[in-house]
Formats: sequence, C-alpha cells, structure tokens
Amino acid sequence: MSDRPARRDPSKLVEAAGFRDYVRDDWGPADRRVRVVPGAAEATAAHRARLSAAFPGKRIAVGAGRAPVRSNDTDYEFRADSDFAWLTGCYAEGAVLVMHPVGDGHDAVLHLREPAGPAEADFFANARDGELWIGAAPGLAEWAEALGIACRPLEELPKVLRGQLPEVLAAKGVEPLLDALVGAHSSELRTTLAELRRIKDDWEIGQLQAAVDATVLGFADVARELPEAVRGGGERWLQGTFDRRARTLGNGPGYASIVAAGEHAPVLHWTRCDGPVAEDGVLLLDAGVEMGTLYTADVTRTFPVSGEFSDAQARVYDLVYEAHLAAMAEVRPGREYKAFHDAAMRVLAEGLHDWGLLPGSVDKSLDPQGQHHRRYIVCGVGHMLGLDVHDCARASAESYHEGVLEPGMALTVEPGLYFHPNDLTVPPELRGIGVRIEDDLVVTATGNQVISDALPITRHGISEWVRARAGSLGS
Repeated sequence: MSDRPARRDPSKLVEAAGFRDYVRDDWGPADRRVRVVPGAAEATAAHRARLSAAFPGKRIAVGAGRAPVRSNDTDYEFRADSDFAWLTGCYAEGAVLVMHPVGDGHDAVLHLREPAGPAEADFFANARDGELWIGAAPGLAEWAEALGIACRPLEELPKVLRGQLPEVLAAKGVEPLLDALVGAHSSELRTTLAELRRIKDDWEIGQLQAAVDATVLGFADVARELPEAVRGGGERWLQGTFDRRARTLGNGPGYASIVAAGEHAPVLHWTRCDGPVAEDGVLLLDAGVEMGTLYTADVTRTFPVSGEFSDAQARVYDLVYEAHLAAMAEVRPGREYKAFHDAAMRVLAEGLHDWGLLPGSVDKSLDPQGQHHRRYIVCGVGHMLGLDVHDCARASAESYHEGVLEPGMALTVEPGLYFHPNDLTVPPELRGIGVRIEDDLVVTATGNQVISDALPITRHGISEWVRARAGSLGS
C-alpha cells in the first residue's frame, strides 16, 4: 500500500506551465469594494479613541481571528472577534489591529493579507483563499478607503511587534500569529474593552434597533408558518424559516435559535429543534438577527400555536407577564443592575407560593440560602446585549452584576417559568408548560426605551398577533 496521501489536485495544475501562463493574463478589474454601514468608520474611530485613553504609552494589538475547522478541509463560517469588530468595523479573516502610542494618543494600523493576484499560484490553487474559488476580496487600499484607517500587509506584523518597549497589550487566543509574536495574555485589555463596550453610542443603538426590526420580521415569518409546522414540518421548519430571514437581512442568527414547542418549551436551551409542533401547545421562540455589523438582537415570545392559550397556559403566561413588567420598571439609570432581577424573582416567588408550589414562605424562598422558586427558573432574567448576545462578559463583577445601570447600556429582560413534563412537584395540568417573555431595552437618561416593543407582550395581544398571521390551523 502506498503511503502517499491523496491529492486534492490530481491534475497538478500548479505544475502545468501552460496553464500557469494562460491563467495569469487578461483579467479585467474586479469589484473589491467594502460595503460599510454609514457611520461605522466614525463610530469605530471613536471606540479606538476611548481605548487609547485607557492605555497611554502602550502598544495594543487585537486580532480578528480565523474560522475554526468544522471537519477535515471544511471550515465554519468566519465571524470576526467582537472586540476587533468594535475597534475597526473590519471583518477580514486573519486581520490584526495594532495601535502605536504617539504623543497623547495612538496611531492605528490595520494589518491584512493582500488578495493573491493572477500572477500568484494561490489565485487559482488555494481553495480557502483563492479568488477563483471564493470571489473577489477587498485589498489594503479598499479597506483603508472604507474605514479611514492605515492598512499594511500582514507580513509586516512580526517587525511591528518586535521588541519589549513599548509594552504590548495583546488580546490572545484569537489569532495564532499574534499569539506567537507577543508575550503573556493581557486580561486587563479584554476587561477594559468589555467595560468600554457597556455604554453604547447612538450608532450602536441604531444597529441594535436594526437587528431587532429584522428579528420582528423573522418572528412574523415563523407565526405564518405555524400551520405548516403543525402539519409535519415541526420545529426544524420554523427554525429554518427564521434563519432564512436572518441570512437575508443580516449576517445570520446571532446565536443558536431556540424553537421549543410543547414539552420542549421548559428546556432553557432547546437548540436541537427536532420535535413536532402540536396545535394545543405553546411555542417558545428565542431568536435574534445578527446584522452585518455583528450587532445582534435577542428576543423571546411564547406563542399559543392554536392562537388561544389554554387555562393552564394562561395562568403561567400571566404570572410571567407580571414579572416582566415589574422587572422592566426597574431598568433606569442609577438603579443597581440586580434590581430588575430581584423584582422579577419576587413576583414569580409570590405567584408560585400562591399556587402552593413552594415548601415555605416567599421570604424564605427569596433568601440567598433558600431559592426554592429557582427550581422553576434556574437561569437569570437578563444580561447585557450588543456585539455578543451575552455582551461584555469579560467585564469585572463590580462594573457589571454588582454595578449600577447607566444611560447607553443595552440589556435584555427575560423572566420565565419552566415546568418540565416529568416534574412531580407541579400539578399535572402545568407539566410541560414553559413561558418566557424577553425584550431588548436601552437605558436612557430618565428611564428606558424598549426597542423590541413592536412585538406584543400581553396574553391577548400575542394571541391576536398569532391569529392575524397564522390564520386558522384547521383550514
């Protein structure tokens, strides 16, 4: 048996002189434009200025990263590192931003790989990067013009980062080349970036609103397809319906969509989406469109598949709705971050106690050593939102969960109740019911703005909304 590996190019085109000569010439101009959302260049320049002020006199390096391998020679789709995207507005694989200290600030240089031209073998021989395989790609000049930032070849990066002075603060673990060139990982840089990203500027809020608006359309698409899902398409049909909208209006889903029908609704992260959709159940849809700028929505609604909630489903929905209103009322500047969590949990604990589902008093359950009500809601009731669905996760506890709300923060409020079908602590009529209501909010100077309020949240409102789109399931 031969020990020679199979070749992906059995015809050996790279070695064919005639082909090499013929493929090199007579190519017209290609469309290499970078399509940038208006305001992106200005916004990311302001973001770099904020980071510059936090680290005077230090070199800063952040990479875009690379697509991970899915299987053998196929990769997952590339998505740029969120910190890199926040600082540059560039979404090129393998790119690295270096900020050089100059005077009181920094000069930014973006290092990218220049596309291989027809004179290079990679033009036709590299299935991962070659333009004959993947299409025309922007070069250094196009990125520089679009983003207003100096662009240099990636090959210059080793020289740029050579030496110990000034110190290099680098975000490691994303770009292998950067990891190899710098010293220890700087957790301080990632923490600072996360804390800077807590406060969204007007451009960012506009991107979040666009993501929410696209998500609302996706939810309407799903509602219209409920009859087909009941007829046999199931959860996968609805998942594909939403994901098609996300790919059409944005980069794609911002996270793995949760399409949980019937007894799957209590499962917090039901991303398998492989079950049937029963007419007498509810559908819990937790999904968000990620825009081309990588800002994502995160919205949840719980639909009555038939257009009408049963009595038991209505009981659960109304309690979650009451908790949702109480939580949103606490989202305003100066309030502790945990205030909206506490408000929702108290309403839920009181309701569960009234239903006889708690082993003791409400206060005993709410005590940190009690938490009996959390059997039915083990997750939290909100998180920050932005470039990541769980944004600013590397921020310090003091500036996040233990901090206070400030104008410009974007977050979700998402209380719920989850009664698993095999939970013997709840009466049979409640088993298998899961309800979550999730809205996206921005903290304003005087309170909050619910940017997902195009979708109804009252029980009657969501029922009418579903009926208006799905029609009669029996027709």
